[in-house]
Amino acid sequence: MDQAKSNIEQFVMSLGIKPKNINYFIEAFTHRSFINERRKEKQGLNHNERLEFLGDAVLELISSEYLYEKYPNRPEGELTSFRAATVKTESLAQTARSLEYGQHLLMSHGEEATGGREKDYLLANTYEAVLGALYLDQGYEACKEFVHKTLIPKVETIVEKRLDIDAKTKFQELAQEIFKLTPNYDLVSESGPDHDKTFEMAVKVGDRVFGKGKGSTKQKAEENAAQKALEEIAENKEKA
Repeated sequence: MDQAKSNIEQFVMSLGIKPKNINYFIEAFTHRSFINERRKEKQGLNHNERLEFLGDAVLELISSEYLYEKYPNRPEGELTSFRAATVKTESLAQTARSLEYGQHLLMSHGEEATGGREKDYLLANTYEAVLGALYLDQGYEACKEFVHKTLIPKVETIVEKRLDIDAKTKFQELAQEIFKLTPNYDLVSESGPDHDKTFEMAVKVGDRVFGKGKGSTKQKAEENAAQKALEEIAENKEKA
């Protein structure tokens, strides 16, 4: 554990954070499975879920404050949508992945064996937990600086390209505009054990399939199918 503590301390400092109490950050990088696997020998060590709860609230305030000040003429509904796109699981996971959080997570052998270091929800939760740790260690302004450095740069692209509007909504609007029809989604296949299913969905307009997508839930598979459909239409426009 001493080596893990040292590694996390070095990593946190590489992020530009000089921790006053490294224990906050060790907790932030500790997944519940690590505690469960080593229950007897790790008494007194906590997992990161409480810090995640705190970091989530801090992140919402920082992102809301930024959007409110940056876009004074945008209505509340759009600001809410921009914020949701910025702090959604996939966005936070992408940022956490770029910061190499997964390499430093403390987790059970079983969780690691099932790809835990690359799971979006674990990475997103860790981003929030680290923010919670930073808040306790150094306060709001330090958190604000960190979020502005690591996450806020995404906002401009989200707003300009309206990435806050999900692919299913975009494709539905496009299908109704071009074909005057509403898309339908059909299950193509499902595979894997109950705890780790993979679904494949197809999106159709009339009888024509425009895209297929896979995901761990039907909703994610539908979203990926819609994205494929949008890409196909964009590609056909370029060729025309």
